[in-house]
Amino acid sequence: MKRKNQKVLISIAATLVIGIAGTIVFLSKSSKNEIPYSEFRITLENGMIKDLVIEGQELSGTRQDGSSFKTLNPGDPDLVKELMEKKVDFRGQKPDRLTFWVIGAGRVLLFIGMTYFMWRMFGRMLGFGNSKAKLITEDQVTVRFSDVAGCDEAKADVQELVAFLKAPGKFSRLGAVIPRGVLMMGPPGTGKTLLARAIAGEAKVPFFSVSGSDFVEMYVGVGASRVRDLFDQAKKKAPCIIFIDEIDALGRKRSMGNGGGHDEREQTLNQLLVEMDGFSGSQGIILIAASNRPEILDQALTRPGRFDRHITVNLPDVQGREAILKVHMQKVPSADTIEVNTIAKGTPGFSGADLANLVNEAALFAARSDKQQVELEDLEKAKDKILMGAERGASVMTEEEKHMTAYHEAGHVLVGYLVPEHDPVYKVSIIPRGRTLGMTMFLPERDALNASIEKLESQISSLYAQVRQLMA
Repeated sequence: MKRKNQKVLISIAATLVIGIAGTIVFLSKSSKNEIPYSEFRITLENGMIKDLVIEGQELSGTRQDGSSFKTLNPGDPDLVKELMEKKVDFRGQKPDRLTFWVIGAGRVLLFIGMTYFMWRMFGRMLGFGNSKAKLITEDQVTVRFSDVAGCDEAKADVQELVAFLKAPGKFSRLGAVIPRGVLMMGPPGTGKTLLARAIAGEAKVPFFSVSGSDFVEMYVGVGASRVRDLFDQAKKKAPCIIFIDEIDALGRKRSMGNGGGHDEREQTLNQLLVEMDGFSGSQGIILIAASNRPEILDQALTRPGRFDRHITVNLPDVQGREAILKVHMQKVPSADTIEVNTIAKGTPGFSGADLANLVNEAALFAARSDKQQVELEDLEKAKDKILMGAERGASVMTEEEKHMTAYHEAGHVLVGYLVPEHDPVYKVSIIPRGRTLGMTMFLPERDALNASIEKLESQISSLYAQVRQLMA
């Protein structure tokens, strides 16, 4: 609050300075051609006045040399008589009060607009070094562990973080120190951010969310300032969680090349390391970071005492995919006849984000067909679209090309059926999709962690069947 008041006072002071300077400039410009009445009388007596406009007490005109002037008549009763004697071309003009007030109001509005613009711009400059982290209060964090599926091992690893945030005294009385930093590693879309939110939701603590790229700017020192401001805010909200997504944008390995320690990104990383050393586990602040490429992170960031806990969030297995599908299908009306296990088996290598997209695509297909609920057919169409692309229609192929494609795919099917230890055939299609004219899908009975030589040879044989067909 104190810092906010200081910013307001500085902004008001800057506005006053700008306003006074603008007023001075405006008055100096408006009085540029104004002369004393005594000087006007001397010029008139010397016959140097060419013409004159009398508008109330305001006198304006031009001299013989073409220069203009302005002055005020203090109430000289002989002015008209002397103008006649000097044969000056003069005329009277009724003051236009409406124009005067319109111009005056326009100047005031312009001044107010410029002042507001400068105030806003100056305020942004004052907050340039503030953290861009988004604060989600404990009441706004609605994600729980029940909303996270497919990563049971990772959830088990973070259970003690929830226990510490709920009751830190339970650990501190025995001298135990909770890890300062938790690094979540894994492919994109596996639920690292969702798991971090679930930790905050289960512990009912505030959650600061920021990306690693939000710290790095072109101006040296800005990123370090934002790191300091983030930790200052977190200490006021402790116990809490700071989540830095894509930390590899900030914590990449430092080098001794051009720039050295003067590089903005390296200075920001150095400040983050200093801040992590500056707070202890008893303060109730846990720093969670996520990265798709942990191998490029700086060793000073991943050593013990900084990011002590490394949690791997892998792609889900078939049971995990089934659990994820059930979570997402609860959000859409679906038919009771849908076999989620079959869909899970047919989506090996899908991440949690891919499965969420699969359910959403199925809902779109159902909506296009004016259905009241999502059916198995919609899920199959969505899966085919994701794996093979959208249908292009059979009209793009001639009858001869259709026969060639059918023989081509039949080679995969026959050889895959005859060779040992091969996955069973799930679907064959000769409908053009994406960049393919047809496709044969084999459905594995389970997620295999390794493969025998015989199985690999069988897979090569099924692939070789299409080559033989193309050569025939």
